[in-house]
Amino acid sequence: MSIDRMRAQLSEKPGFLAALDQSGGSTPGALRHYGIPDSAYSGDEEMFTLMHEMRVRIITAPSFTGDKIIAAILFERTMDGLVEGKPVPSYLWQDRGVVPFLKIDKGLEPEANGVSLMKPIPGLDDLLARAVKLGVYGTKERSVVNLANPEAIAAIASQQFDIARQVAAHGLVPILEPEVLIKSPDKAKAEAILRDELAKGLDALPGDYQVMLKLTIPEKPDFYLDLMKHKRVQRVVALSGGYPLDEACERLSANHGMIASFSRALLGDLKVSMTDAEFDATLATAIDKIYRASTIKH
Repeated sequence: MSIDRMRAQLSEKPGFLAALDQSGGSTPGALRHYGIPDSAYSGDEEMFTLMHEMRVRIITAPSFTGDKIIAAILFERTMDGLVEGKPVPSYLWQDRGVVPFLKIDKGLEPEANGVSLMKPIPGLDDLLARAVKLGVYGTKERSVVNLANPEAIAAIASQQFDIARQVAAHGLVPILEPEVLIKSPDKAKAEAILRDELAKGLDALPGDYQVMLKLTIPEKPDFYLDLMKHKRVQRVVALSGGYPLDEACERLSANHGMIASFSRALLGDLKVSMTDAEFDATLATAIDKIYRASTIKH
């Protein structure tokens, strides 16, 4: 079954995840960075059409394959779209060898007590059922930690594990993403609290399903090794968090076994004005750098 091959790829294959999941709030900025100004479109539909065209250009580029990119995280509209006449998840897996994931959160609540919890996710079970039918392997759900507030970080972890249980009930693998902001004044302390809360949550997980963790590259190298070894963790992946590509790769290289799940660091040098050859060469350079940083061995 393809799900077994996907599971083996996520568990064993060297490589990294491409995060292609900018949502409504971050799309205008992503398009501007790509070279498409706000004046180039009118309304959300035109905006999302341009974003889909950008994502299709990325995933159809010759360098975007499962040789180095083992999975990709999609925005809901991307999952529902087509590429070369196929649903995007089917194209990714069948034509590119890349395992599809879906971003399911609906953004963040305003910061309170130093953290931003996820907003409610209405219709989540229907969305998860649709994702399963489209061949999606797992999900990603993001919340944010700014300050080292133990009670608030415990609430962040609890919410992440609650969503994970709902996701796993549909046979999907959840990626928990409690991001510690790289500009946090208490980053190392917040990471220590978060690590302990995640460990407790993993120990208390019902059933026998696995989860993945998407975490900010820690201040202390190899800080998450114990989480990587936990029997309920399939993989620990790193978000770039706003670090430029070279700095993100340098920091990631110090964390053995942690692999990238980069967005801005992967796509930041791509421009709409590039020829297809220039576009692919630029993407290939970023892929190679991130792959090397994701495959450092002890």
